[in-house]
Amino acid sequence: MRKTVTVVFADVSGSTALGERLDPEAVRALMGRWFEEARSCLERHGGTVEKFIGDAVMAVFGIPLAHEDDALRAVRAAAEMRDALARLNAELPAPLAVRIGVNTGEVVAGEGETLVTGDAVNVAARLEQAAQPGEILLGEQTYGLVRDAVHAEPVQPLALKGKTESVEAFRLLDVIEGAAAFARRLSAPMVGRAAELAALQAAFHEAARDRAPRLVTVLGPPGIGKSRLTLELTRGLDGEARVLTGRCLSYGEGITFLPLAEIVRELDLGKALAGEDDATLVEGQLRAAVGLAEAAGSIEETFWAVRKLVEALARERPLVLVLEDIHWAEPTFLDLIEYLAEWTREAALLIVCLARGELLDLRPSWRGARLALEPLSETEAASLIDRLLGDASLPEAGRARIVAAAEGNPLFVEQMLALAEERPGEETIVPPTISALLAARLDRLEPEERAVLERAAVAGKVFYWGAVAHLCPPEMRPRAGSHLLSLVRKDLIAPERSDLPREDAFRFRHILIRDAAYAGIPKQARAELHERFAGWVDTRWGERASEVEEIIGYHLEQAVRYRTELGLADAGGSDLARRAATHLGAAASRAVARSDALAA
Repeated sequence: MRKTVTVVFADVSGSTALGERLDPEAVRALMGRWFEEARSCLERHGGTVEKFIGDAVMAVFGIPLAHEDDALRAVRAAAEMRDALARLNAELPAPLAVRIGVNTGEVVAGEGETLVTGDAVNVAARLEQAAQPGEILLGEQTYGLVRDAVHAEPVQPLALKGKTESVEAFRLLDVIEGAAAFARRLSAPMVGRAAELAALQAAFHEAARDRAPRLVTVLGPPGIGKSRLTLELTRGLDGEARVLTGRCLSYGEGITFLPLAEIVRELDLGKALAGEDDATLVEGQLRAAVGLAEAAGSIEETFWAVRKLVEALARERPLVLVLEDIHWAEPTFLDLIEYLAEWTREAALLIVCLARGELLDLRPSWRGARLALEPLSETEAASLIDRLLGDASLPEAGRARIVAAAEGNPLFVEQMLALAEERPGEETIVPPTISALLAARLDRLEPEERAVLERAAVAGKVFYWGAVAHLCPPEMRPRAGSHLLSLVRKDLIAPERSDLPREDAFRFRHILIRDAAYAGIPKQARAELHERFAGWVDTRWGERASEVEEIIGYHLEQAVRYRTELGLADAGGSDLARRAATHLGAAASRAVARSDALAA
């Protein structure tokens, strides 16, 4: 499989000199401790350690599963490794230092002794070799993915072994605690969403009027505007309600009650529980649940304590709990949310949960109201660009390309616009932040779902059920339909009007989802699938095949191109080329006949 990953190479300098001062057994024990520290730092952030070589270690982030923040995880791990070695130096007669290179790029991932291969791995190793002792060098794409979460400075372009051109790199100074990989521009005025905002406001007023809990879950894919909508709600309640926020993380240790810990840190528990029965017991249970005290109670006792706190706060004035990214929540925390929505009494409480559609796969019977966010219209997306630009300007052609490519996703608009401002005059390209988001979504699919989506991607943005089933292995074909319906529920594809009799059609929710799925297919598999899809179209259209001759020719041409790139030139490839030329030539002749020179 082709994947974008972040590779970390780290090497200890000074160990040779240390070996002259210490007994070999002591050096061996010391390096063993360092390797354990390094492994712990890397694996704690989700990295896969591929190998230790002498004093060096290599790890990969994005294997076996990609995460949208793999680059930031890798950089955090690198910084922690440097700190861990600094602590170890306190015990040594001569200090050690670590050189680290971090680089992001496309690789081919496999199984066995070598997890990944590709130029991205070589560049990471060369960055580590170019680093000074104690220095962490980031590749250009890695820096682009973490720039809002780190302090770094550019270094002189590096002439790396094996690279024909110099390589841009950045020296990591430090990682900003708690920062996201890329900052959202939530300060921009909200565009659209008037009906959704009104629904949230109505839920709040109902909770305040009835002094009863309301649970509303805002659903949508990453970047669709869940956080921005909630911010608009809470800004409008300033002074009218207390707002507390907790966020679920996709990884970490002891994260079950992490959102609760964030909420507790915002409060003076003694003051919040003043005058409550069992205040001391409640405070003790809460502190234990979030790791501020020993001897944690049972889950039932923790739930009870959280409810008592919420009721105490909501008695004073209406309370809004905003819980973000609950699709990553531990099952116990989801149980807690539903418990609060059902069991809280005499309290003006609105619980607003933000989640991706995957939540409903985890909890099909999830309680409360659901508010699904749809993409912005083209007019709304254009308005968002205007508001983000402010006094700046953007050529009309560039604006149109962003509106078309973003397809109503506000985050995609933001990121594409930011890239257009950085690189004026260039064609619109997909920022790596968006690619990382989409790759992480697809990696969380079941293997057969992913396989079905990839085969759909070969067919194009709009595709047919029958075509996908035809491209699947025989043993998967009976399940292709159920997987397509599952992908509809996960908001990756949607039903589409079909222009073929007895064929259901679908479309990708976003062309970038299609592109991300296609990018993961190895080139040899792409060649085979394009050839098979061309055969399906030819057979399925039958006597009408001349109407889609350019489509058949295009897919045969793609098969030829990929085979050529892989050096698979043989008699079969020559036959493919002739067939592609025949179909494309016939389509061109018809275009000439209708005076369509550009198509010809």
